[in-house]
Parts: sequence; structure tokens; C-alpha cells
Amino acid sequence: MEKLIIFGGTFDPIHNAHLRVASFASLKLNADVIFLPAKSPRWKAPHASINERYEMLKLALKDLNVSSLTISDYEMKSNDEINYTVDTLEHFKKLYPTYQLYLLIGADQVAAFDKWKDATRIAELAKIIYVNRPDIVIKSENVAKFKMDSLTYDKSGAASSHSIRHLNGLDTTYSVIQYIEKHELYYIKLLKDKYYTEKRFKHALSVANLAYKIAIANKIDPAQCYIAGLLHDLGKKVDEDKMRLIMQKYYSEYYHEVPATLYHQFVGAYIAKNELGITDEVVLDAIAYHATGKAHMPTISKIVYAADKLDPLRDYDSSKLIKACMDDIDTGFHDVLAANREHLIKHQLSFDNPLTKKCMELYLGK
Repeated sequence: MEKLIIFGGTFDPIHNAHLRVASFASLKLNADVIFLPAKSPRWKAPHASINERYEMLKLALKDLNVSSLTISDYEMKSNDEINYTVDTLEHFKKLYPTYQLYLLIGADQVAAFDKWKDATRIAELAKIIYVNRPDIVIKSENVAKFKMDSLTYDKSGAASSHSIRHLNGLDTTYSVIQYIEKHELYYIKLLKDKYYTEKRFKHALSVANLAYKIAIANKIDPAQCYIAGLLHDLGKKVDEDKMRLIMQKYYSEYYHEVPATLYHQFVGAYIAKNELGITDEVVLDAIAYHATGKAHMPTISKIVYAADKLDPLRDYDSSKLIKACMDDIDTGFHDVLAANREHLIKHQLSFDNPLTKKCMELYLGK
């Protein structure tokens, strides 16, 4: 008997844990998977429209390029105000009368399943399957009552749509990230409305994308580099008085040691942590030292520093240095640092602060 897995959800947006679970279920059960984005979920209000969520899902599946994973617009095109799972399964049962249907649900929905409309009929139409999560307690009564099965899989990762929307992680495909940019969804709208001028935002986006590509080339987490690159200039729009207050209270050791023109890197890290809720210390470090550099920079900080200096939107040809960073970030970072020092000397610009001095002394020599 042929098998078909129905995988419904809000997908707001689709992330790699969705794709990993679906791929595993497909292999485990030797079945095709149909992603079914919900037009009007009953228990949550989507942040993106059904059309936007559908397009992101299409892009993610195209990136993954696995023939057993497809997408259906059945609920999307429905005229019903609410699409109930039981009705959707009745539809697919008519389409595939000889197939064994499976319904893949989240572990968090196991406990609520008895409250679903016609839950007993759903369990008759399809075998209910779910993946355990360490943070979810499974309601064993529902598992037994509706004859659910757990897929023993623990490699889906910690990706979540919530973390993507709030820029605390970007574990999704690059095409989805670019779609979010283009259509100004989730975190993009917030950054544009509150933290960046139009020109500065274009620079931040360019840096984020260059940092992503350098990270991929060097087998480094691209999401961390992208996030740090996108947020690196958060402090630029802050007025001088507020900037000085933040520096005096939270970065007093640099208040007199670093010129005021460089305060924005520390203020940006402060905003990222305290206003945007960024908790990744690696990302915060990359933001906090993207302008000055420092001694013993982590690789991600090197990538963001280089991407900022090499932004293709700047008025010089940085292609050779970009290639050097793509080939090897440590060598490329050294070359970028040397080129920056030469630029500063040529234009008689000061870099007489302890952070930049120690950075250049360590990596370039005195």
C-alpha cells in the first residue's frame, strides 16, 4: 500500500527543523510528504499572509530539492472561514482512496489533540505521528486513545519560527531569508522603522549578506554572521546624549579610551541585547567590536569586521579582498586589516585607541 504524510502548520516562516522532520518521516515510513500551510489557524494569528508563507515554503522546498516533499494549496484556496483538519483529510482520502494516510503533528499538539474537531474521525482517516521534543511532556492518554506513534528522531534542532521572527536564530534556507528581506517581513520591518535610516539599512543588509556568504565559504555558521552583520550598526541612529549615557553606565572602560565616533559599536551591542533580546554572546561580540577590532577576535567577529569594511556598496573595488576572505577567513582578515591600516595612515585618520592598536599589533605586528 502506498503511503502519504500530511504535514500541516502555520509555517510562519518555514524553518529547517520542519524540513529535517519531514525528510526523516519520509525516509522512515517510505512515504511522500505534503506540506499543507494553514490559511487561518485557529489558535494563532500568523505574522505573514498565507500567500507569503506559501511562497516561503515553496522556496525552502526548492532549496532542499527532495522529490518526496511537496506542497498543497488546498487550504490556501479554500473559501471556508476555518479549515478543519478532519475536512482536509476527507479531501485527501477521496484523492488517494487506496493510500495509507499519516498526519504529522507537533509534539505540543499531542496534549491538545482531544480538543480538535472530530478527533476520533481524524484518527480513523489517518495514522497520527509526532516527534518527541525535550521541552514537551507528551500526554500519554491521547497517545493511547488515538493510537498515535512517535517518530524516534532527535536531530531536528532548536529551530523555531518564533526565533526567526525575532532574529534570535535564522535556521532556515537562504532563499527564505532573502524573501523576508525583499518583502520586509518580521524583523526587517522593525529594523527599518525604528533603528536604521534607508541608506544605513541598505549597508546593513549588504554586510549581512556578504558575511553570510563568507561564512558559508569557510564552513562557519552563516546565521550568526548574518544576524551580527544585519545588526552591526544599530547604534548609529542613537542620539549623542543617550549614547554617552549607555557608554558611561555599561562600557565605562572604553568611554575615555575610544573616540566618540566609535561608540556606536558598543551601543549597537547594548540595543541588540536589551531591546531586541539577542542572547547569543558570539553575535553580541561581533557587533561590539566590528569597527575597532580587538585582540584575539573570534572567527565570526573577523567575518563581520571584514564584511563591514568590504561592503560592495562602498566606493571602491573590494573584490580581491572578498575573494581572500572566501578562500580563508584568517588570511583574508589579515589582508583586510592591513588594507584598513594603510587607508587610515594614507588619509591621516587616527586609530590610536587601545582596541585597534592591540588588534593590529597582534595580527600585523608592531
